[in-house]
Amino acid sequence: MKSALKSGLLAFAGAALPAVASAHPAIGDAAGFSHGFAHPMSGLDHVLAMVMVGVFAFQLGGRATWLVPTTFVLVMALGGALGAAGINVPFVELGIALSVVVLGAIVALDVKAPLAAALGIVGLFAIFHGHAHGAEMPDNAAGAAYAAGFMIATALLHLTGLALGYFVGRAGERRGAFVTRAAGGIAAISGVGILAGLI
Repeated sequence: MKSALKSGLLAFAGAALPAVASAHPAIGDAAGFSHGFAHPMSGLDHVLAMVMVGVFAFQLGGRATWLVPTTFVLVMALGGALGAAGINVPFVELGIALSVVVLGAIVALDVKAPLAAALGIVGLFAIFHGHAHGAEMPDNAAGAAYAAGFMIATALLHLTGLALGYFVGRAGERRGAFVTRAAGGIAAISGVGILAGLI
């Protein structure tokens, strides 16, 4: 598990470094990057879903540790391109809220989904999250830098979820599993609150 976690961290770092390096050459790019980076952090629905993706990946273990978050980030970029291009995707806000409920429930129930199913689930929700990021890109933001920003911020939130699963798990298998699953339950309940417009 430790080697898989390290591999995932290295994969994200390798993917992020070129984007970070190219995000600051001009004022427009820097503004685009900062707007993009801030966007996933600005909504509770995005934050909860991204962290749950990381926890879900940790619970599955093995190749899923890096494949699940990487798939989310890459498919999210496709959704972002659709949003930036003005291509309509129906039920975006509903899809985002449902992602919190479903991913939280998956973590709470410790669902051991097959890898293909896990990738399909996170890929579907990634389209909605990415579309929202792309559609809400400021007119004066540099597109590539903005995309790099929201992709890196999302990857960091996934890493937070992976770290949560790892460090909580070190508290002991039974206690760690309870805390992790409780976090999923809280996320799922929060998602219901978001769906109902209470949060």
